[in-house]
Amino acid sequence: MGAETGHIENRAQGLPRRALWWLIAGRVTVVGVLLGASAVLGRVWLQNGADHVSFRRALPIALAVLALSFIYALALRFTSLPLAAQAGAQFLFDLFLVTWLVWTTGDIHSPYAAFYIVIISVASIYIGARGALLIAVGCAVCYTAAMLSLAMGWLVGGGREVATPPLAEVIWAIGFNDVGYLVVGLLAARLAERQTRSDVQLIEATSALATLRALHERIIESIRSGVITTDLQRRIYTVNTAAEEMIGYRSGDLRGKDVSILFGDITKQINDSMRSAVEGDAIPRYEAECLTREGFCVRLGYSVSPLYAEGGETTGLVITFQDLTDIRSMEETSRRQERLSAVGRVAAGIAHEIRNPLAAMRGSIQVLRAEMPADSAQAELMEIVLRESDRLNRIITDFLTYARPGTVALSETDLREPLRETFTLLRHSPEIRDGQALEEVLPDEPIYALADIAAIKQVFWNLARNALSAMPDGGTLRAELRRAGGGRARITFTDTGRGMSPAQVERLFEPFSSSTTGGTGLGLSIVYQIVRDHGGTINVSSREGHGTTITVELPERQN
Repeated sequence: MGAETGHIENRAQGLPRRALWWLIAGRVTVVGVLLGASAVLGRVWLQNGADHVSFRRALPIALAVLALSFIYALALRFTSLPLAAQAGAQFLFDLFLVTWLVWTTGDIHSPYAAFYIVIISVASIYIGARGALLIAVGCAVCYTAAMLSLAMGWLVGGGREVATPPLAEVIWAIGFNDVGYLVVGLLAARLAERQTRSDVQLIEATSALATLRALHERIIESIRSGVITTDLQRRIYTVNTAAEEMIGYRSGDLRGKDVSILFGDITKQINDSMRSAVEGDAIPRYEAECLTREGFCVRLGYSVSPLYAEGGETTGLVITFQDLTDIRSMEETSRRQERLSAVGRVAAGIAHEIRNPLAAMRGSIQVLRAEMPADSAQAELMEIVLRESDRLNRIITDFLTYARPGTVALSETDLREPLRETFTLLRHSPEIRDGQALEEVLPDEPIYALADIAAIKQVFWNLARNALSAMPDGGTLRAELRRAGGGRARITFTDTGRGMSPAQVERLFEPFSSSTTGGTGLGLSIVYQIVRDHGGTINVSSREGHGTTITVELPERQN
């Protein structure tokens, strides 16, 4: 209650400056209308032979009002006085001017006494309940003083002779009008108090609503799931921060656009979700591929729910989703490891069985070739057999390397060195074609890791050769080494080649998968195994026609 009273008593503290301009303009308008009416009435009375003294006596007061209004406007425009003080001062001067007008031009039945009621009513609007009561008391006091001066014969000072009314009549007029002013003041104060209380309640309700809305927005922004709301036409309305991070778009970029820009045509999914919501069933979950603003493909798991208004009617949709890319990647990594393990066991079992007869065949061919003329067709065919047997032997060697990797000899290695040496060898290698460029971005400070330097060189070499083979028409291979945070070192190989389809990416590290290098198809499988043996991870991001990025992360050695 104390806080509410404080609001009521200080109502004028929140008075807008524009309201005082309206008060000044209204006062000038009223004076102008009264002067015009008095002038018209004066001309009529003069034509009838009467002397219109009231007009002549009111003219100085009207001019005083205009002069004061000019002063009010200057004070409002050029001073920093509190608006409440300015409003109070204006009503105080109005009180004195009306009293002057009643005393100068009227008698106990002066029609100008009605201006007191106007002042009280307007004051309740501008300066609140207490101000209205004070103005009402002031009106009663000033009117009483004016009427007593009239009863005592002081009206002669006004400039004209007036018959002194009976004292009883004067007292009756004073009492009647004073009671009227006080009653009007009380009613005006009550109305002002009620209005102020309504204003306070409205302000409190508005503040509570703003607080609730801010809390709602903070909750939505704190949710780590993506949240998108749409209207019934599926136009996006809001996007929370988590959704912006997942899809790479800002809220302003998506507002007003159809939700299919992210999830594709999901009409059937929306209809099924709405039906489940109506029937009280669990909201189904769906998955969709989404292209981020940077052009990368992410896997989103989402659900659609109706957005209800306060009245219970459906006004839109709420789509919540999570980024399943890493989860699906881990699942695929697990499946890939299982497949690679199975292939490795098979390879270890049959490699030696193939190698032994291959060695015998190669020896026999060499003996037969030595007995034939060097320029014969048979010798040429045997040369082909020898080359193919050597290629088959290399495949078996790579397979054994993959199936039974040697012991990793870990040592503290500055990862800049094997990457720099790899690119130095590549620049002098015949594998570099015209139009192919190599770039390496290395930090100024060393980044150490516990690694087998020979194995790490093999990783860098295989990744670089694979990237160059994906750019037969030229392009740029860029390798960057930097700290990734969390005690990890990140090496990124990015090419501008022809890229790969999602199916190719999925099977990239499997033995004998489709390879862009034209080799055995085991190079990237060995890379994957070496990185895994070092406790690292390897991830691929690729789009057909837009190149490939392979990211290797290794545990960093903290010094």
